[in-house]
Amino acid sequence: MYLNTIQPAPGSKPTRKRVGRGAGSGIGKTGGRGQKGQKSRSGGSTPIGFEGGQMPLQRRLPKRGFRSLTRRKVAEIRLHELEKLESSDIDLSVLMNAGLVARNTIRAKIILSGSIERKVNLKGIAVTKGARSAIEQVGGTVED
Repeated sequence: MYLNTIQPAPGSKPTRKRVGRGAGSGIGKTGGRGQKGQKSRSGGSTPIGFEGGQMPLQRRLPKRGFRSLTRRKVAEIRLHELEKLESSDIDLSVLMNAGLVARNTIRAKIILSGSIERKVNLKGIAVTKGARSAIEQVGGTVED
């Protein structure tokens, strides 16, 4: 095999259409572009994302994307983590001081994971249905 003899397999590279080369070619005159209009002219194409003068979608949407700005500021606490706290009255500041949530947390939610054996009183903390029933079963309260 020599470099000057290498060629693609037969049929793998079809010959390109030569448009606008006379009526006998089958695609002469308008060359497959139809009749009049912007897209029939040379250079008559619109930029990607152009919406006819309407503000395009990529400019209407905020630059920060679709990530929630508060996502990192909402913490999930598992039910069994409440066991480690010394205080029985629990609010967001108690969770911060114990190091269970970050300092920039604005909301917290208790989820049902593990179990709890002692009575706790939650103030201003969101709770799932399962976690609420588990807390109330051991005699605890949840204030919204």
